[in-house]
Amino acid sequence: MQTDEMESSMESPNLEFEYGDTDSLTAELSELYSYTEEPEFSLNRDYFEEDFKSHVRGRRWVQLGVEEQKAYVMRLLDALEVTDRDKRLKVARAILYLAQGVYDDCDTDVDVLYWSRHNVFLLYDMGIFTALLELLSMEIDNNQACSSAVRKPAISLADSTELRVLLSIMYLMVETVRVQTEDDRPEWRTSRAAFKAELGSPLDNGEPFTLLLFTMVTKFCSMNAPHFPMKKVLLLLWKTILFTLGGFEELQELKVRGRERLNLAPLPEDSIKVVRAMRAASPPASAMELIEQQQQQKRGRRSRRPLVKQDSLDTYNERDPFKNDEARDEEEDGEDADSGIEGEVDPLDRDVIIQPPPPPPPLRPPTERVSFPKGLPWAPKVREKDIETFLETSRNKFIGFTLGNDTETLVGLPRPIHESVKTLKQHKYVSIAEVQIKREEELQQCPMTLGEEEVEETPAEILYLGMLPNLSQYVIALLKLLLAAAPTSKAKTDSINILADVLPEEMPITVLQSMKLGIDVNRHKEIIVKAISALLLLLLKHFKLNHIYQFEIVSQHLVFANCIPLILKFFNQNIMSYISAKNSICVLDFPHSVVHEMPELTAESLEAGDSNQFCWRNLFSCINLLRVLNKLTKWKHSRTMMLVVFKSAPILKRALKVKQAMMQLYVLKLLKIQTKYLGRQWRKSNMKTMSAIYQKVRHRLNDDWAYGNDIDARPWDFQAEECALRESIEKFNSRRYDKSQNGEFAPVDNCLQSVLGQRVELPEDFHYSYEMWLEREVFSQPIQWEGLLQGP
Repeated sequence: MQTDEMESSMESPNLEFEYGDTDSLTAELSELYSYTEEPEFSLNRDYFEEDFKSHVRGRRWVQLGVEEQKAYVMRLLDALEVTDRDKRLKVARAILYLAQGVYDDCDTDVDVLYWSRHNVFLLYDMGIFTALLELLSMEIDNNQACSSAVRKPAISLADSTELRVLLSIMYLMVETVRVQTEDDRPEWRTSRAAFKAELGSPLDNGEPFTLLLFTMVTKFCSMNAPHFPMKKVLLLLWKTILFTLGGFEELQELKVRGRERLNLAPLPEDSIKVVRAMRAASPPASAMELIEQQQQQKRGRRSRRPLVKQDSLDTYNERDPFKNDEARDEEEDGEDADSGIEGEVDPLDRDVIIQPPPPPPPLRPPTERVSFPKGLPWAPKVREKDIETFLETSRNKFIGFTLGNDTETLVGLPRPIHESVKTLKQHKYVSIAEVQIKREEELQQCPMTLGEEEVEETPAEILYLGMLPNLSQYVIALLKLLLAAAPTSKAKTDSINILADVLPEEMPITVLQSMKLGIDVNRHKEIIVKAISALLLLLLKHFKLNHIYQFEIVSQHLVFANCIPLILKFFNQNIMSYISAKNSICVLDFPHSVVHEMPELTAESLEAGDSNQFCWRNLFSCINLLRVLNKLTKWKHSRTMMLVVFKSAPILKRALKVKQAMMQLYVLKLLKIQTKYLGRQWRKSNMKTMSAIYQKVRHRLNDDWAYGNDIDARPWDFQAEECALRESIEKFNSRRYDKSQNGEFAPVDNCLQSVLGQRVELPEDFHYSYEMWLEREVFSQPIQWEGLLQGP
């Protein structure tokens, strides 16, 4: 295993990975089904054929006109209303077969996707989704199924059949309608807009569809419904949020429009385009490489010390604290000679100069070498707070007193300070969050003067309002599932069982069946991690744009539920092995498996896996988790210190082995914020990493991230910082959502005539019993008028 790690580190090529909201439509549809569900495809087809032939004789589905297809779907819709559970399931399977693309009538994968798209829009127009929603609510509230599942020692696929069929149809509808294509018909575009509005708005119970799915997640994690098919629920939840709130492109547009509305300067660059244009840096060497080089040095030592790659020095120094200062000085000289990460040639392309043996040939042909564009990829940014801090320090130094938050008065300061302030102001960036915080402070201070705040009913606002009462439960449930699905987690007796919708009724008896199930279980876990990581990132980004305090409360719940150590634990593995894992069987993937004949599976073909250079979903998950970690720790001193305390630097540095620019960028960001706390020796030993941070991460002009001069002035008080933040969040929620709290600010009517003249709505039955009430409560009660004249 160590040898494999060494080879993968030495030969890791650039990964041609393009980050996006999702993978290709085919991949996203295939991940809905586990390989254990394979026999159910023929079951769906048989139930459909049986019903279809009894109503439409001599023709296939693809030969019918649209009106005839609508009439048949309407018949299926009526059949869903029957009370017989088995009959309902058969009809639901027939609908699922339509949504899957009537694959028995198709010859290629493209035909299946075409008919699936056609049928899904037809099903939506006929009102199938609403009917499925009612059935899903019934299944969720089915206490008999829940109690029997709780009592069972082992839960299998059979326990969740109805739920899996319903969720599969809903997922196919959401994912198919969500994806836009160039040849969409005008009526399809109308249906998409209507479906998006329907999913985002409250249902009959006053909550959006997303909250129903969140309820399923919490019910499952509280062990009250262990038969729920969690993978399907999480995938549907993720795609519903992606559809209703929007993906990363929509987020960028919302951000641009939000800045325009607040009269803020436009964004200095499009972050999506900048990241896509970045090239990966070379990874640091592994421990095995260093040992190998040490052995080679001993065998071929000459009078002159051989030059070693800087990446190797990084790790060597990090692991060997007993080196003397003289050796360290020599390393510093070596770093000066080898300072470029990607300016001319990748460090991996340079050979270690050791004689003998002769140097090996370059690992990549020279044509693949890419020059990094001149200049830094990001425009530097400066906050208003940074300018105030700079001026306060300067005034104390040159004048002897400060002027508070005044950033305009420069009297008495020398000329270079004037130039510095001018440069800082040129790069000043005001975020939407800063404006929202300032506005919130004003509303808290002057509730009467500023009046009621107008809150726009955006999809994110509706979702937040629904999630708020049980937000901590939702967050904890998602993290529990993430922990259970992480490859580094050990099986525990008290952990939740996430394999209920992948384990067959009869366990495998042959080696081949065991291998297939093993691949299926690993794939199942990877898909759960993918869905949760994408879901958390979307929630954080949308809530941050909607209102900063909505983002902060979700972040705080995540931090208190130990999200930071959980993500670090996830990365504390051989990350190259995880990203290049081949836990998929291509011939069993939908729609390939239902169109083509199934070849005979052998142990060798299962071991070989696919020919892909990397696993898309695993790389996607890693990037999402790094982005979530960045969101949680950015500008939070106490949380940054948590990264230091949990010794995240070596874990993150190992993640740099993955030669993918976007993943490296977020790793470097996490290293940058804690660099000043890692000590001078760490920085000295990791100059290659420091250079990469300088080249790839955005600069804050007066941020001394590389030196750590202000450490003594920054005590670490985690509790105080989080409590102050929590107080601000609670004030925001109380002011904005708790209307009962605002009663003390309501104006009081002191005029007797106007109070007595108000019309009071009385119930109908009051009119009938009015005289009796008057007799009982007024006339029969002796009134002590003298009591009014007596003092208290």
